[in-house]
Amino acid sequence: MSTTDEILVDVKGLKKKFCKDFTRSLRYGMQDVFKSSFGFSPNSELRKDEFLALNDINFQLRRGECIGLIGHNGAGKSTLLKILNGIIKPDEGSVTMKGRIGALIELGAGFNPILTGRENIYNNGAVLGFTKEEIDAKLEEIIEFSELEEFIDSPVRNYSSGMKVRLGFAVASNMDPDVLIIDEVLAVGDTGFKLKCFKKLDEILQNASVIFVSHNMPQVMRLANQVLLLNQGQVAFNGQQVGKGIELYYGKFSFSESIKVYSDGQSRIEALDIVTKNGRNPELIEHLDDLTLDLDLWIDPQHPKPVISIVFFDKELKPAGTVVETLTNTKTGAIKCEIKMPRVNLSTGKYSLTVNIQGNEQLSASLKEEGVARITVHGDELRWSPIIFESSHEILNSED
Repeated sequence: MSTTDEILVDVKGLKKKFCKDFTRSLRYGMQDVFKSSFGFSPNSELRKDEFLALNDINFQLRRGECIGLIGHNGAGKSTLLKILNGIIKPDEGSVTMKGRIGALIELGAGFNPILTGRENIYNNGAVLGFTKEEIDAKLEEIIEFSELEEFIDSPVRNYSSGMKVRLGFAVASNMDPDVLIIDEVLAVGDTGFKLKCFKKLDEILQNASVIFVSHNMPQVMRLANQVLLLNQGQVAFNGQQVGKGIELYYGKFSFSESIKVYSDGQSRIEALDIVTKNGRNPELIEHLDDLTLDLDLWIDPQHPKPVISIVFFDKELKPAGTVVETLTNTKTGAIKCEIKMPRVNLSTGKYSLTVNIQGNEQLSASLKEEGVARITVHGDELRWSPIIFESSHEILNSED
C-alpha cells in the first residue's frame, strides 16, 4: 500500500441533524426552505425533537490510504456514508471528493431488479461516468470477477444476496475508482469470494482510496491504515493507531454472564480461578505470562478419565485458543485440578472462557458452560489466529 500527498477525500466540520417526529420534521423542512429562499441561513440550533446524527466530523484521505469507519449501531456511520455518496446533504461543513467514486453501500443498491445483470453493469457504469465503449472494454473482466457467467443474463431479482454482492463489488472495483466506499456488504459473501475481494482491494489501494465500514475488526485490521471511530455522532478516535481505535470500539461491549449450554445433570463446575505471578484472578494478564487454571469440578464417578477442554473466545466470539487435558487418577466425583499453561501467547484484548467436559475421549459432552471466567491480556501483540496452548495438569485430590 503506497500513499501520496494527493488528498482525495477532505471532510471538514460535518454536521447533520434529524428530527424524531415525522410531522414536525416536515414542518421544520418547510421553514428551512422558506428561509433559504429569502437568503436567510437555516436554524443551526436544535429544535424540539431534533438530534445531531453527526457533529463536527473531520478527516482526510489520501491516494493509497484506507480508513476503517467503525462504531456501534446508531453511531452515525450510515449517515456519514450517505453524505459522502451525495445521497443527503450536511447541515454544516463540507465534503470534497476528487475523481471517480465507486460505492457499495447497501446490498443491491443501484440495481434495477427487472433488468439482467449485464444490463445493470451498463447502468451502473453510466452512473459512474463511463461511456458505453469504456464499459464494453471492462465488461468481460467484470463478469469474470463476479463468477456469474451462467446467470449474467438473468434478472437481478432472481439473484441471491451473495450473487448481488458479487456483481456489485465487481462493478464498483473494476471501474478504476479513485475513491471506493464499502459498507459491510462483504459480510454476505462466501470465504473464497471475500479473499478475492481483499486481494482486489490491495490492488485498488495502489492508486485509490478506500472507505471501509465494518463490524468485523480482523478485516479492519487487515485493510485499514487509519481508523475513524464514531460514538453517538461524534468522533471518539481518529488516527493511524488502528489497534488503539479497535480497542476503544470493543470497550463499548462486554461479555455476557455465564451460560450453561448443556449439562447431563451430574457434571458441574464449582469454581474456576486464574492464577498468575500477580496472584489469583488478576485484573490484567501480561502477554506471555504463565497461567494456572484452578478448577473445582464435580464429574460423574462413572467417568474415570474425563476430558476437559477450555476454549478462549476473543471479542469477536471466535476461538482464540484451546487447552485440552485428559484427567487421570481420578477416583471421586469431586475433583480439584490445576491446569498449567506456560507463556500464554494471546493477543492484547479481552477473552471469555468456555469449559467443555466429556466423560472420556469417545463419549459426547457431559457439560458445556460459556463465560465461566474472563481475562484481559495486556501487551503489544495484535493477531487473530487461533492457537493450541501448551499445558499440563495435576490432580490435587485422588482419595476415595
